[in-house]
Amino acid sequence: MMNRIRQIAALGQAIWLDYISRELVRGGQLAELVDEGITGVTSNPAIFQKAISGSSVYDEDISRLARQGRSTLEIYETLAMADVGEAADCLRGVYNETHGRDGFVSIEVNPQLAHDTEATISEARRLFHTLGRPNVMIKVPGTEAGLPAVATLIGEGINVNVTLIFAVARYEQVIAAYLEGLRRFQATGHGRPLGLVSSVASFFVSRVDTLVDKILEHRIANGEPHLEPLFGLAAVANARIAYAQYKVVFEGPQFEPLRAAGARPQRPLWASTSTKNPDYPDTKYVDPLIGVNTVNTVPPNTLDAIRDHAVTAQTMERDLDQAHQVMAEFAGLKLDMDWVTAVLLDEGVKLFVDPFEKLLADIEKKRAALAQPV
Repeated sequence: MMNRIRQIAALGQAIWLDYISRELVRGGQLAELVDEGITGVTSNPAIFQKAISGSSVYDEDISRLARQGRSTLEIYETLAMADVGEAADCLRGVYNETHGRDGFVSIEVNPQLAHDTEATISEARRLFHTLGRPNVMIKVPGTEAGLPAVATLIGEGINVNVTLIFAVARYEQVIAAYLEGLRRFQATGHGRPLGLVSSVASFFVSRVDTLVDKILEHRIANGEPHLEPLFGLAAVANARIAYAQYKVVFEGPQFEPLRAAGARPQRPLWASTSTKNPDYPDTKYVDPLIGVNTVNTVPPNTLDAIRDHAVTAQTMERDLDQAHQVMAEFAGLKLDMDWVTAVLLDEGVKLFVDPFEKLLADIEKKRAALAQPV
């Protein structure tokens, strides 16, 4: 009997691991996860901060690189790219078996560049070509500055994971940037197949409930107890409406010319799917979001929950009318989802910048301590 990860895969959803470390890759655990059915890995500055700062495994390399005169940023990049490259090598079999549809490992551009289009493009190019593996995706934030970067990078055949998407309206802009990039690649791709260009759109889920629930708590405390039934409804409703938009574009006439030319849809990737509220089920952002041509990237604790008791059924398109009703109810209550998602985007950038800066500070401390003569 297939395990739950493979059962979900058979329904059309890939499960990726939202975690990376040297021990995971070199200790053989990632290979075991791939055997179990995991088909991708995502990383971000917070994940690298936890892996590098919280371990002595990297100290020997930090010492060696420090003695070579490498800067703190250069040391970080060397360590991160080594892990990503080895993880990509581990997943290369999946990439080959799926003819380039899956088997990707993502690495993020410096989050301090989130509002700088040209710097993002330059760094994404450098990371992608330095890593030199077809199954690497470069994570680009879904900010205003990130959108033209996405179109440019896709147009150059660079795989992109567009991250920090919270609003359906922004998701529509991300799709448009991807399609524009495909058209540019088609025009200038030197005959390379369009299907070799891959992208996912990382639509963040649980953080939406975290902020909306906080607003509801404040309003209930100030005399609106009738809002109680709305707790925990916003995130899944938001994601389901986004998926409906995915279907309109990628299963409709707008994408048909590119599909006929061999292009792949840009799959929605459900991110931030660990449950933040302990009162909610630990698969709250897994069970209702299983759909065709989607990805769910999960941290290790959520992966354990999937193994044990996740739903294995098509759930993504259930209750779409209810999802719209939930959003209409929020609008009627003057709970502005545009404001909510704008705040979450700003917070999301900061939540990557802060651990990135802390990681650089931690590496600098180690570099100074370890940079001793041989």
